[in-house]
Amino acid sequence: MRSDPARIGDAVAAIDTPALVIDLDAFERNLQRMADFARERGMRLRPHAKMHKCAAVALRQIALGAVGVCVQKTGEAEAMAAGGVRDVYVSNQVVAPHKLARLARLARDVKLAIAVDSIVGVERLAQAVREAGSTVDVFIEVDVGQGRCGVAPAQAGALARQVVAHAGLRFAGLQAYHGSAQHFRGVSEREAAIRHAVDVVVAARAAITGSGIACPLVTGAGSGSFRFEATSGVYGELQPGSYAFGDADYARNEADPHAPRFEQALFVKAQVMSASLGHVVVDAGHKSHAIESGLPTLWQREDLLCSGANDEHAVVKPRAAGAPLPALGDTLWLVPGHCDPTVNLHDHLVGVRGGLEAGRVESVWRVDARGAVD
Repeated sequence: MRSDPARIGDAVAAIDTPALVIDLDAFERNLQRMADFARERGMRLRPHAKMHKCAAVALRQIALGAVGVCVQKTGEAEAMAAGGVRDVYVSNQVVAPHKLARLARLARDVKLAIAVDSIVGVERLAQAVREAGSTVDVFIEVDVGQGRCGVAPAQAGALARQVVAHAGLRFAGLQAYHGSAQHFRGVSEREAAIRHAVDVVVAARAAITGSGIACPLVTGAGSGSFRFEATSGVYGELQPGSYAFGDADYARNEADPHAPRFEQALFVKAQVMSASLGHVVVDAGHKSHAIESGLPTLWQREDLLCSGANDEHAVVKPRAAGAPLPALGDTLWLVPGHCDPTVNLHDHLVGVRGGLEAGRVESVWRVDARGAVD
């Protein structure tokens, strides 16, 4: 039986390791800054819950003005709904009939939307909602430069006609998210990528309206580019996710002076479990933090670097040969390379108020959609 990594009221020092910890003060400032940004620009905010997978986090975002959340998976949609989220958008393609049946049933209880990029997807979704007696909003995804899912602009009109031909499907607009652009390091690179995305969206929207169908909304944007979508005059809804927690990869981006500044709020608490000449080892390896975007960095320890990791271990070395190292039993705070898959490795998010040194545990939230990859 696994126990919770902490209890409410515990001092930070009492949190077991490895544990996923949120600095609640930084986290709440991040939420407020994005909410203010969207409100001041008249934009709808629909944060991406695939990052945090936690209904408690989603409800805090909604309390600050978000219209609902995005998810990528059927299981994530079900977990958010079970946690009290009443407006869920699956911003991804689902074509398996049994999964579409689950979503169609869910749509009887919550406002549900889904993205499509094929006639097959539309037809199978239409059958599912017909059998469930529900109604679903449908966004057509266009490929705005990612080279992943989505149709070409010229195909959008024909696909929109397929959507409106079914009584249980409401055409809601365009899904236009450029995932790769979020991690282009330079501000000018990200801006150029979104300019291209806007051109694609304008062409797709023209194909739809040229078919006599209104295009109510364009939705997209992420934590690295949202400022450009917000000022495009084309997008009406923003879908950032990582802004709430942050990670080492986003920290490598050039800061946009015209966008809000977000703070690192997500950490893996680790303990030095072994000490050798020239390095120490902490008890948080691949099973505690994702590394596809790089090894973790050490929070407020510029003198140290993570030089390697295995399943249960991470090796930490000094940047300067011969420099002092942490002692056996010391705490080190790791900033994961990529927040989304890191969260999916943990059962709980431990919320700390008052800082990582002197703070206390205020909340222990379940990662409701952990492992929901279906």
